[in-house]
Amino acid sequence: MTSITGQPPAGQVVVGVDTHKHLHVAVALNDLGGVLGQLTVAAAADGYAQLARWASTQGRVVAFGVEGTGSYGAGLASYLRRCGHRVVEVNRPDRRVRRQRGKTDPIDAENAARAVLAGTATAIPKSADGTVEMLRQLKIARDTAVKARTQAMITLKALVVTAPAELREPLDGRSKMALVGRCAGLRPGPVTTPTAAAKHALRALARRWLALTEEIKVHDELLETLTAQHAPQLVQQFGIGADTAAELLVLAGDNPERIHSEAAFAKLCGACPVPASSGKTIRYRLNRGGHRQANAALYRVVIVRMRFHQPTIAYVARRTTEGKSKAEIIRCVKRFLAREIYQLIRSPAQDTATASAA
Repeated sequence: MTSITGQPPAGQVVVGVDTHKHLHVAVALNDLGGVLGQLTVAAAADGYAQLARWASTQGRVVAFGVEGTGSYGAGLASYLRRCGHRVVEVNRPDRRVRRQRGKTDPIDAENAARAVLAGTATAIPKSADGTVEMLRQLKIARDTAVKARTQAMITLKALVVTAPAELREPLDGRSKMALVGRCAGLRPGPVTTPTAAAKHALRALARRWLALTEEIKVHDELLETLTAQHAPQLVQQFGIGADTAAELLVLAGDNPERIHSEAAFAKLCGACPVPASSGKTIRYRLNRGGHRQANAALYRVVIVRMRFHQPTIAYVARRTTEGKSKAEIIRCVKRFLAREIYQLIRSPAQDTATASAA
């Protein structure tokens, strides 16, 4: 661990931190942008404490700008937040800045501090210390299990196509569940022929599919329980199930008050129009940014409501008579849905804050 410090000032200090798996590099700036010093610490509890103590010796710390608050910087951001410091999430600088200044850990840490000092970095990181963090972890396990199960089924069907005729013909034309059940009960015996090897592979894939299905059921039960406890008003809405609710809650985090408005939430979901005007031409284009999983969750809810939800059906009919295309109507409904979900997500946090104040 190394430290390079100047004379401790009495003014305000902004600290930028470039995070890595094993080491974090911090650079302190004064309120005029002057570099006060730099420090390298281990990415562990002792290193976090050392960084906080060092920062306090540089002056009155206004904020910490931390890169990677959702990955390598999660532990540091959580520690600094518990110590009462303001933590700002900083993205890596654009390529133009990197081409001009080069790339080192101290330079990245200084860029993070300057982004906070200039006001270009203002995002509050997720606290990741409550039920929503539990949902995020379960969602990761479930989504990867679903992906693996899909791959197992694709591989199983492809292997049936190339299996020996005496094995392929009895399996061909079966439904998915019938195919899985039949393959799971195969008895390959000694693997001395291509047919025996095919039976062994098919049985392994079928049993893998069954095991992953059971795992997904367990994840779904936990997600249903946690979402019903954390946001019952959200899962009670038409077309919103536990998986969709969990995806949207994970987007907002355990501290949804960090999203300052429903327009910001819609932008975070990629469900708001983006201005694309020039000269006398006033127009907007489709927003292809934002959280794509949350955008897909909104789309699924919209499709369900357009088919079964009577108010949405009436809205679609009215907008169709006005000349709107189906894609334009879907974008409008997604924007309305984002507003509705934002209010439902914010209400538990507001109730908790009110109860704490009382």
